Amino acid sequence: MASVSPTSASPINQATRVAILGGGPGGYEAALVAAQLGADVTVVERDGLGGSTVLTDVVPSKTLIATAELMASVAGAAELGVRFPGGSTPDSEPAGAVTVDLARVHARVKALASAQSADVRARLEKEGVTLLSGAGALDGPNAVVVRDGEDAGARVEADVVLVSVGARPRTLPDAEPDGERILTWKQVYDLTELPEHLIVVGSGVTGAEFANAYDALGAHVTLISSRDRVLPGEDADAAEVLESVFRRRGMDVMSRSRAAKVERHGDSVTVTLADGRTVEGSHCIVAVGAIPNTAGLGLEEAGVWTSESGHIDVDKVSRTSARGVYAAGDCTGVFPLASVAAMQGRIAMWHALGDTVAPLKLRSVASTVFTSPEIATVGWTQAQIDSGEAQGEIVKLPLATNARAKMLGIHDGFVKLFCRTGSGTVIGGVVVAPRASELIFPVTLAVEKRLNVDDVAHAFTIYPSLTGSLAEAARQLHVMGE
Repeated sequence: MASVSPTSASPINQATRVAILGGGPGGYEAALVAAQLGADVTVVERDGLGGSTVLTDVVPSKTLIATAELMASVAGAAELGVRFPGGSTPDSEPAGAVTVDLARVHARVKALASAQSADVRARLEKEGVTLLSGAGALDGPNAVVVRDGEDAGARVEADVVLVSVGARPRTLPDAEPDGERILTWKQVYDLTELPEHLIVVGSGVTGAEFANAYDALGAHVTLISSRDRVLPGEDADAAEVLESVFRRRGMDVMSRSRAAKVERHGDSVTVTLADGRTVEGSHCIVAVGAIPNTAGLGLEEAGVWTSESGHIDVDKVSRTSARGVYAAGDCTGVFPLASVAAMQGRIAMWHALGDTVAPLKLRSVASTVFTSPEIATVGWTQAQIDSGEAQGEIVKLPLATNARAKMLGIHDGFVKLFCRTGSGTVIGGVVVAPRASELIFPVTLAVEKRLNVDDVAHAFTIYPSLTGSLAEAARQLHVMGE
């Protein structure tokens, strides 16, 4: 039975048995909530606690990006008066003075991921959660079995089941990864030397992040995009800024170019485009989406409906079509973010165990593209306002006029704020800047709490600060929102 700390909710579900397939954010956050509420909780995980988010996806990629950010900062340091006399160029320039040891970088990446996974395990064990190692599946709607792995053969009877099995990288039929020269985003951390010429196929969030990171680390990068711009799903102004930065830094961005085939020839790779053109490089990362890990889980037999893509159909409280079976995370296709997976898992347990719960609200979900500069968004988009789907007013302020941005040598980026026409209620925003992932929080809070632009404009900001531009945007929306 799970232990409950003095500050936790009372154990109100001591007879409820909860089985969770998957130990990623959706699974382990659900387990913590269920244990807090007094349920008997078992988690089945195949690869390690934390799932791909901790072991091969979010934590590793953002750790790699942290090193890339430092390298990008060094590249701009000369403007701030920092000299690099050890470089191969004049002592006012950083080129050649700072290089990266990719083997050490990736060793650090793996060590941090392993440590985070161990922290998750320790927390679950402390809360009394039973942990089983292996690949699990449903045996009807009220039981989970472990088919292989360390605990193969184990069977867990459950009153509530949560499926949170994540997703895996999608590959192309003629671009099978070999883990050495043709890679998925899970395999890059085995590289010990910086690629001489890295080709990234796919210009969505994952492709853009890796292209940006390896460019900053010193590799020559070619980014192949099948669309007319990078980040086709993001704010158009933000994507334009990022693509401009990419090109200025020397990255080759190939728009409207669909990759048809990737072949390895010894120590090189060739990407053949649909129009017959070819691109030669030393390595290739294929970043063309993800596939839910739902095959072979016994979902259909348990009465759980899935879409044609294999994603599990869920409602706003994470229920599936089978009574007592819930689902969370990337396997649901709701919003492929760790924060959303975690919230789906918590909501599932709050609902299943009778605690106070509110349906999932995607409108207040903030997301970030971890490039340089970062792109953070929340709420309604400009495209939705322009199309008439939402009634709103827009103010966009470039960071180039912000005093703090000038001090920091920031030339690219902006803040954009949206408010409801008439009421002035903040309904969304975009921040393109270093650490935009941190700067978006005031906008997220405003959207979540339905603050008026005057509420934001009248709050004190530090001078000088980048957040001052958010307050200024709100002030300019004062009349427009009326």
